[in-house]
Amino acid sequence: MSLWLDKYRPTDLSKLHYHHEQAENLRNLTKQGDFPHLLVYGPAGAGKKTRIMCLLKELYGPGVEKLRIVKMNFTTASNKKLEVSTLSSNYHIEVNPSDVGIYDRIVVMELIKNVAQSHQLDVNGQREFKVIVLTGVDELTKDAQHALRRTMEKYITHCRLILCANSTSLVTPAIKSRCLSIRVPAPTAAEIINVLQIVAKKEKYNPPEEMLQTISQKCDRNLRRALLMLQAASQDPKSQIREPDWMLHIQHVADEILTQQSIQKIANVRNMLYELIIHNIPTNIIFKTLLDKLLAKCDISLHEKVVGLAAEYEHRLHHGNKKIFHLEAFVANFMYIYKEFLEDALDALM
Repeated sequence: MSLWLDKYRPTDLSKLHYHHEQAENLRNLTKQGDFPHLLVYGPAGAGKKTRIMCLLKELYGPGVEKLRIVKMNFTTASNKKLEVSTLSSNYHIEVNPSDVGIYDRIVVMELIKNVAQSHQLDVNGQREFKVIVLTGVDELTKDAQHALRRTMEKYITHCRLILCANSTSLVTPAIKSRCLSIRVPAPTAAEIINVLQIVAKKEKYNPPEEMLQTISQKCDRNLRRALLMLQAASQDPKSQIREPDWMLHIQHVADEILTQQSIQKIANVRNMLYELIIHNIPTNIIFKTLLDKLLAKCDISLHEKVVGLAAEYEHRLHHGNKKIFHLEAFVANFMYIYKEFLEDALDALM
């Protein structure tokens, strides 16, 4: 059984269900004689990748839909072998360099050089350049971003880069200044309901209005999540619309932190956080969701302190290698602040 998310993903700019003015601007962009590097950014589930693929189809035609998975091998200066999975057609290649961690600089430099040195299979009527789609650009190390800046200047005549990121705050100014930035906002609740109705109609499924409203509220404006929730609900209409298991797990982590503040509890929370990490939940998503759950249940007078603490450890999270250290340090410091608040409140009552 195929996922509705993939089955009904729009493949043409004219078939996008929201941000129509932006789609028209992208179409006009492809008609220009020169095509710039692009930085496409926005929250998860907003439709960045869908718009990128529609843009590529507008540039090259249906040939970009004939995709294949290719394993590429790279070697570090210390002779360490790296293997990276790429998704490619005859006209473009897509890769997430951050998959190799601290060696992402090598992948960025070698990949762009290899693509720039290759030629189109069919040059008649096609563009003079290939496109490299780099996802997770905001997760690249500083070295990789500096290397990216140099290589995107060196090989601009042979290839164009489309960079995809959830946020531009971690992208260096040098890269942002060399790209045309395109923000893809998250769809509104009404737009999500509209897409759910369109997909449900194609599947000859008639969900109640209350279900669509509930999904639009619980999906956090993430269309990908909303479609998955709708498909899950269609298999068992009597089941209750729930948040994803990983979100429920983070809620349990937050409850554990608020219930008791001790060394033993920190150890328990560490194991629970490891469960999320080994199931490939991104650490920045874990951090943000945990912060939201904690803020929802702690006194408003603590919000300023907790948010300041979160900003400090989120910065460390993005610049450190062991993510669990920074998550655990945030939890320990939050416990200290929260326990101190509870003790002060108890003293005030005595």
